[in-house]
Amino acid sequence: MKIILAAPRGFCAGVHMAIDSLALTLQKFGPPVYVYHEIVHNQHVVNEFQGKGAVFVNSIDEVPMGSVLMFSAHGVSPEIRQAAKERELFAIDATCPLVTKVHLEAIKYAKAGYTIILIGHEGHDEVLGTMGEAPEAIVLVEDEAGVDALEFPAGTRLAYLTQTTLSVDDANRVISRLRSRFPEIESPPKDDICYATQNRQEAVRKLSDEADVVVVLGSQNSSNSQRLRELAAEKGQRAYLVDGPQDLSEELFNADDTVLITAGASAPESVVQSAIDWLQATFNASVEPREVRKEDVRFPLPKPLRAYAKEVNAG
Repeated sequence: MKIILAAPRGFCAGVHMAIDSLALTLQKFGPPVYVYHEIVHNQHVVNEFQGKGAVFVNSIDEVPMGSVLMFSAHGVSPEIRQAAKERELFAIDATCPLVTKVHLEAIKYAKAGYTIILIGHEGHDEVLGTMGEAPEAIVLVEDEAGVDALEFPAGTRLAYLTQTTLSVDDANRVISRLRSRFPEIESPPKDDICYATQNRQEAVRKLSDEADVVVVLGSQNSSNSQRLRELAAEKGQRAYLVDGPQDLSEELFNADDTVLITAGASAPESVVQSAIDWLQATFNASVEPREVRKEDVRFPLPKPLRAYAKEVNAG
């Protein structure tokens, strides 16, 4: 067996920032630290932080008055921020800056009188936060059929935005249909789909043709991880999305397979290495690292943590 180890893979800058933020918050304030929704969509990360005293909640009402609360990397709506203020919570915002960019675009278009078509997955944490910025002005569509069902009064000014973790190909198909139906539709100056999502999809697109099987490390509720698996499957490969080696079995592979391994933007590198170890122990696999594109993006910590981080690093 041969393993092609794709790069870039795994943690993106936004995930690094969010995870570092939660670790520093636990260190600075001590447990419990409450987190609105999962800090990132990965079960290993969530379980590890739960063991250290993080408490993940789906409602601000679950957070005791005056507690420390962190907003996850996926962002939250103004309604959630206001609820946190009313409960006198010390809120630390670990929203990915690329998600914040989409929020600001939604606010700008709504104030200018546009109806915003948001391309995304219904119920996803990021979509809920973005729609909360201007709920009266945003319409959600998931696919081309959703675009075909749209009807607006004559003269309606339209703009579109996208969830940051979509499949580039899927988003482009929906955007193409939008432009076909509504030629005057406005678009953001830069793509909303994040650099890391695009880079990981590019690596799968370029490398999967050399593989018999594609293994994506990531959790089932990770949108960008699901897109990687779907992309590989669309190209005809056997493709599996797994949380770790515990989800692999000998029946999924042939002894002479070439296996492409990648990881979603919220999957830890330790899980990738565990999957490689399993394949090496089970099939005596060799590993060939393949880097498609370099990444050197870094995002700053939330302001309340920056001074403390300097103290920790200095110590």
